[in-house]
Amino acid sequence: MIDAALLKQLATFDTPTICNALEIVAPERWLTGYTVKPLVCPFPDLPPMVGYAKTVAIRATHPNEVTGAAAREQRIKYYEYMASAPAPSIAVLQDLDGHDVGFGAFWGEVQSTVHKALGCAGVITDGSIRDIPQWAPGLAVLAGSIAPSHARVHLAEFGKQVRIHGMVVRSGDLIHADRHGAVVIPEAAAAKIPAACDLLVRKEAVILDMAKKPGFHVGMLRDALAKQDEIH
Repeated sequence: MIDAALLKQLATFDTPTICNALEIVAPERWLTGYTVKPLVCPFPDLPPMVGYAKTVAIRATHPNEVTGAAAREQRIKYYEYMASAPAPSIAVLQDLDGHDVGFGAFWGEVQSTVHKALGCAGVITDGSIRDIPQWAPGLAVLAGSIAPSHARVHLAEFGKQVRIHGMVVRSGDLIHADRHGAVVIPEAAAAKIPAACDLLVRKEAVILDMAKKPGFHVGMLRDALAKQDEIH
C-alpha cells in the first residue's frame, strides 16, 4: 500500500499531469494504462480521486441468473469486497452488454450513498449512471453515459480484470482520475511522481511565462526552449 501522505499529494495534481509524469518515471506506460475515450463527468469541480481499484462487471439487458437468497448473498459478498482493504477504494465497473452498454444504470442515489459510506472515493464506469441531483455529495464519478432506468442491471462478477475505454484495470491497482479521464499508476512509480510533476511544472513555466510577455515572437520561443533544456 502507498503511504497516505503520498496518496494525498498525488491528489493535488490533475490526471494529465500524472500522465505526463509517468512518461518520465515509467516510459513503458507511454501508450497504455489510461482511458482513451471521453467519459461523462457530472461533477467536474470535484478534486481528483486517488485510490485502489475494486473491479466489477455488470449486465443490464437480461435478468440475473442468480436469484433469491443466492442473489442477496452475492450482493453482500460484493459489498464486503468493496469495503475491504486497501482503502480508499475506487469502484471500476465494466458494462458487459456489448453494443447496449449503458442500457441500465447500476449507479444512482442508493449505490452512490452506500458506496461512499463504505469508504469509496469514486466510481469509474463505461456504463451509465442516474439520479444526478440525488448523488452522494463529494463522491467523484466518470461514466460512459447518463440514463434514466436501471433496467435489469445486476452483478456479473467482481474482483477480476476489467477494461474501461482502453484502460485495463486489475483489482488493487492504484488509480488516479479527474474530469479528463483515468490512469493506472504502477505502485513502483508512485513515489517518483511528485518530483517528476515538479520538474514538468518548472519546465512548462519557462514557456508559459515567455508566451505571456508582450511582443512574443518565435525568437523568444527559441530562447525559452533552450532554457527549458537546462532545467533538470
